[in-house]
Amino acid sequence: MKLIDQYILKRFLSTFFFVVVILLAVITVIDLTDKMDKFAKAGVTASQIAGYYVDYIYWIGSLVTPITIFIATVYVCAQMAGRTEVIAILSAGVSFKRFLLPFFIGATIVAVLSFILTGWVIPNSNKTRLAFEVQYLKTKFYFDKRNIHIQVAPDIYLYLQSYNNNTNVGYRFSIEKFENKRLVEKLTADRIEWDTVKQKWTLRDYKIKKIDRLFETTSAINYRDSIITGTSIDTALVIHPREFESDYRKYDGMTLTELNDYITTLKARGSAGVEAYEVEKYTRYTSPFTIFILVFMGAIVSSRKSRGGTGLQIALGFALSFVFILFFTLFRTFAEAGSTPPQISVWVPNILFGIISLVMYKYVPR
Repeated sequence: MKLIDQYILKRFLSTFFFVVVILLAVITVIDLTDKMDKFAKAGVTASQIAGYYVDYIYWIGSLVTPITIFIATVYVCAQMAGRTEVIAILSAGVSFKRFLLPFFIGATIVAVLSFILTGWVIPNSNKTRLAFEVQYLKTKFYFDKRNIHIQVAPDIYLYLQSYNNNTNVGYRFSIEKFENKRLVEKLTADRIEWDTVKQKWTLRDYKIKKIDRLFETTSAINYRDSIITGTSIDTALVIHPREFESDYRKYDGMTLTELNDYITTLKARGSAGVEAYEVEKYTRYTSPFTIFILVFMGAIVSSRKSRGGTGLQIALGFALSFVFILFFTLFRTFAEAGSTPPQISVWVPNILFGIISLVMYKYVPR
């Protein structure tokens, strides 16, 4: 790496981290001011608030990374152009592609670090942040869905008429097992109760019905039913009380591995709302590419010396950042609503801005 590359890379990364710190400080102060009344009403201690904001800063930092690296690129390139440093570099025979090398090296460092943090590190810290918000900041959650149908396995179906998440009691429970599209066993109970000590479900007033195949004739198949009843029995079901808790931004607290497993589970059960988790999954994979595209665009729009100084170029950078956020939010909303496939929607802003960057690279004078 040449001396000029080290110079640009150092300025680029230092500016990026400085912008991140400034934005995090401003956002944290605004958020703290907004939530002070809620903290006071909930009786939260100073140490709990501090712990919450440590996790909060990690999460917000991951969200603003693509935009802050774009702003950093615009600022550094605009300053270099204002001091005629870009002109001197290009006049020395360095191509614009070669000029972009240190920026892409810095983008690679940030992209790899960001992918590791958002994929595995930050989700673990988000678990405690989300638990804090549900306990102290959000209104008490009541599970109000009725007639809950869950496919727990390819041939096993579970049903609950209703569930009380405060007492962890479900009513009118049944689970059916099929073989070759034929019902072979059915377990029903008036209610199920979660035993926190045994970590098992207790079935009250249950009935187990088994349908046995006796023999087959040319005209019919003969079956025999065997029924077992009782007042109470402990059993380990595939569901857990946490599945009836608040799902407020649940995906933020999942690593990529956990997201993949949970999406597979939701699809197997035929559950609704799987799109939100798929959007989150694919967004984490597209974020590194977003960083490269925004760095490329930022360098193009700000590497030309302007008579008005760097202010216009920085303002243009902010405007493009706003447009990118608008497109990203718009297509994410479409995907979560099921209007467009998540794996396509999250790529649309990247593809669109990638094309715009290539057009600008070809036609914008430098």
